[in-house]
Amino acid sequence: MVAMSQSAPPLSSPGTRSDPGPEYRIRFVTAASLFDGHDASINIIRRLLQASGAEVIHLGHNRSVQEIVDAAIEEDVQGIAVSSYQGGHSEFFSYMVDMLRQRDRGDIRVFGGGGGVIVPEEVRALHDYGVCRIYSPEDGQRLGLQGMIDDMMAQADFYPGNQGKESLDGLDGHDGGQLARLITEIENGTVSEFVLRQVRAGAAREECRVPILGITGTGGSGKSSLTDELILRWRMDYGDRLRLAVLAVDPTRRKTGGALLGDRIRMNAINGDAVFLRSLATRGASSEIPPQIGDILAACQCAGFDLIIIETPGIGQGDAGIVSQVDCALYVMTPEFGAPSQLEKIEMLDHADFIAINKCDRKGAEDALRDVRKQVQRNRGDFSMEPTAMPVYTTMASHFNDQGVTALYRALNTTLVEYGLTPSLGLLPDPQLNLKPADVVPVGRERYLSEISDAVRIYHEEAKSQAVLARRYQHLHSCIDLLAAAEESTETLQTLAEDVAEKLGEEMLERINGFDSLIERYRQDSLSIRVRSKAREQALSYTSLSGTRIPRVSLPRYTDAGDRLIWQLLENVPGEFPFTAGVFSFKRENEDPTRMFAGEGDASRTNRRFKLLSAKSEAKRLSTAFDSVTLYGSDPALRPDIYGKVGTSGVSIATVEDMRTLYQGFDLCSPATSVSMTINGPAPTVLAFFLNTAIDQQVERFCEEQGRDPDAKELSNIRSWTLQNVRGTVQADILKEDQGQNTCLFSTDFSLSMMADIQQYFIDNRVRKFYSVSISGYHIAEAGANPITQLALTLANGFTYVESYLARGMEIDDFAPNLSFFFSNGMDPEYTVMGRVARRVWAVAMRERYGANARSQRLKYHIQTSGRSLHAQEMGFNDIRTTLQALIAVYDNCNSLHTNAHDEAVTTPSEDSVRRAMAIQLIINREWGLARNENPNQGSFIIEELTDLVEQAVLAEFDRLAERGGVLGAMETGYQRGKIQEESLYYETRKHDGSYPIIGVNSFVRDALSTSADVELARGTETEKQGQLDRLADFKRRHENQTGPALAAVKYAALRGENVFYPLMEAARCCSLGQLTDTLFQVGGKYRRGM
Repeated sequence: MVAMSQSAPPLSSPGTRSDPGPEYRIRFVTAASLFDGHDASINIIRRLLQASGAEVIHLGHNRSVQEIVDAAIEEDVQGIAVSSYQGGHSEFFSYMVDMLRQRDRGDIRVFGGGGGVIVPEEVRALHDYGVCRIYSPEDGQRLGLQGMIDDMMAQADFYPGNQGKESLDGLDGHDGGQLARLITEIENGTVSEFVLRQVRAGAAREECRVPILGITGTGGSGKSSLTDELILRWRMDYGDRLRLAVLAVDPTRRKTGGALLGDRIRMNAINGDAVFLRSLATRGASSEIPPQIGDILAACQCAGFDLIIIETPGIGQGDAGIVSQVDCALYVMTPEFGAPSQLEKIEMLDHADFIAINKCDRKGAEDALRDVRKQVQRNRGDFSMEPTAMPVYTTMASHFNDQGVTALYRALNTTLVEYGLTPSLGLLPDPQLNLKPADVVPVGRERYLSEISDAVRIYHEEAKSQAVLARRYQHLHSCIDLLAAAEESTETLQTLAEDVAEKLGEEMLERINGFDSLIERYRQDSLSIRVRSKAREQALSYTSLSGTRIPRVSLPRYTDAGDRLIWQLLENVPGEFPFTAGVFSFKRENEDPTRMFAGEGDASRTNRRFKLLSAKSEAKRLSTAFDSVTLYGSDPALRPDIYGKVGTSGVSIATVEDMRTLYQGFDLCSPATSVSMTINGPAPTVLAFFLNTAIDQQVERFCEEQGRDPDAKELSNIRSWTLQNVRGTVQADILKEDQGQNTCLFSTDFSLSMMADIQQYFIDNRVRKFYSVSISGYHIAEAGANPITQLALTLANGFTYVESYLARGMEIDDFAPNLSFFFSNGMDPEYTVMGRVARRVWAVAMRERYGANARSQRLKYHIQTSGRSLHAQEMGFNDIRTTLQALIAVYDNCNSLHTNAHDEAVTTPSEDSVRRAMAIQLIINREWGLARNENPNQGSFIIEELTDLVEQAVLAEFDRLAERGGVLGAMETGYQRGKIQEESLYYETRKHDGSYPIIGVNSFVRDALSTSADVELARGTETEKQGQLDRLADFKRRHENQTGPALAAVKYAALRGENVFYPLMEAARCCSLGQLTDTLFQVGGKYRRGM
């Protein structure tokens, strides 16, 4: 790809700069495109922009064109930077340029990037259409990260307020453009004196009097989330007839002059014309508010709003500058303020009309409520009233429909009405039965990860102690034998040996004395094992072309009893605790661990691909990639930023009928068929589609065989048998989505509750062959985590599900076998032992900490080769990396393996590239001689040492997570996301400066850059897109009478805390994916994004 030939403006050509004054800043809106959760790169970009002096309004992932353009206009920015990795980019960027022009902001510079996904032809077309620059991988290679940032800053370096306003006309426009420009002029000191006098005079008029609510508080107290929840209630209570202006202030970094204006990303209730939001930076002001705030508030009053909210940045104990600017002040804090005496130092407790103790689910919240009430009472000198009458509220803004927030809202609204706010219409519903959600991990169990770390460490210490005893036992018996041969007394040694034997115990003695028998057993020609409840003889060797007898399992040649014992305790043969070498004794004969990944266009096209991939394989391991519209629980639509993504980078599935088409021709209950569905946010609905499809398939088979429909009892039996025999997994891992990949839809608590509902449904219906969740490290790695972080966070997430399900009253052995793990294999050395460490930690914790049985102790280890190591430059080299990653996965005894195609760096893989990717596995499994051995990693000094090093690093990370309140507590502070982003930035920095060599990318590079113009681009066709829209409309028309009652049943169950998956199974037969998603939003709330 030759970047400079793509019709782009020359790099580093600055725009025309005016000189409005010293406070002028370049402002950017940054986001990932609609239905795109890959926000690692845009997070790096926004950090570098901020460090280069820009004020950055970061919107995060999954943002529509409308949301981005609305933000750009209200924030009056000079530039928009968007990453787009999920396809549909041509439609997305073109639609954005069109919308900006329609709203008279065609001057805003639009920048984008998508790795190699946006190919040169599309880049040229977008440049010609009006996009300022799409950065290609070659641009990054040539310019480096900072070079691209410098180019963006130069091209966006203009002042949007050059044409100053001369009147207040249009200030009350619903698009907010005129008000936004006036605020820019006031903020930068370029507003004319004439207009400024008009603003001040207008705000002084009684008819323009608008109540102002000020919200301030400590940093990290959840002010933005609480503000958003209050806005949501105002909109609901007033039927969206109230117009609100929100001013969100964040501090400027004095060192760089940049600022991260981060309130928009946390807010879900600001979309539409009813709310205007403007982010402001303090720009060196000594207080938490900029000096121009008075005039900016006056401008908002002139714009005809009904209520103005100003939220200021986190403050310490002594700053109360907001009080003089507002009618009503709300101070937000958390329970962790220290000793009660610290409350005496908080000046805002003297001035605040209301105090909210947010995050009141934390320890000490009750004590905090008592102490703050007493302090407010003392500050006010109001001893005639009880402390409970003080205006102090406990809230959990992170919880959907929190009653504490509702109580605070009602009190605030009553006070603001006294200041001129129109009384509400009373449309806010009273709290329903879906009240306080149960804690996902109960209070008092937050240190579960430290308990697991301790259990694993204790197990290792005991293993070492037992090894010392075993060695002593052997030495004593050797001395006894020598003395006995010399006819000397052995009485004392016999006593010592008996004492050691007692300390070892019967089990350890059996291991010591039985080791020779173990070796002999594996030297036989065959071994009797049980597979799927059937006994069969397993050959224990194979013969090479040279005639060498190669053992299937190799055992150590140790003679020392201590070495033999510790090997059994920490390694052991495959299929035996602690399963370090593998959870099964032998790989399945004549069944490669290959997974066939497909997903493109509509269901019919993907079905054809599945049949092609599995045509010559007895095992049908069907892994389904969904398009991003489906991944975000939406229905296909004509709107350009949606339409471009339909059937692109995955298959479009909107109804249960699509699911039937997708798997038509495959027996979903066959032992040889296993379906994997890579989907997370809408996983419950897609799983319901799938299970209904499997049931319908068996009903159809009954009808064909019996020539009639089944009666009620027969139908019930078919349903039960199907659920007990269907095989596969749905990813559903919502924890890693919050930490890495971001296809979260609903509030975290509600999502986790639904996952537990699915597991309970599985227990009730004896679904034992289908994984209820595939706990994924792959997406954590793709977001930028290094292998140790991937492994530690993924295992920690797995143990969090364990704690959550135990808290729901489930038995460990009823659900642990339904959990599987899915990792990414990259190029770093730690990947070589990732499966070994994962299996050992899981097994030891399950047995020692939870008392689980052997089936629950087995961690199912599924691998996909790294997507992060697929590069758009020299794509042919990707197959080399993939081969190495596949080889270490096979050596590490993975339970299934997906090899990425080399062209997945830029597109959904072609038929030919998928065939090559599958050939990698087939060559390893069938041609690479050592792959037939079950434990090739065992016995290597570096493997053993690396296993111990990685395990220690994982346990240390568990301890760090435990210090932050476990996985959920750490998520609340953004610990995992921040860690992943830091590691991603470290990798990208070293990649761009060349200190981390990547062949064909930053070293061993062609003199003439290669082109990918000949790559076959897989995109959803117009016929497929239109066909999907038509089928969806027809489905909705045919089921319109059933939809309402079915959706009402889902809401009813959710509001009453019942198992939602039961009515969801029924609703999935007559409702579309989008309809069900919208319904669940109403009862579960929307996911709140984080940085």
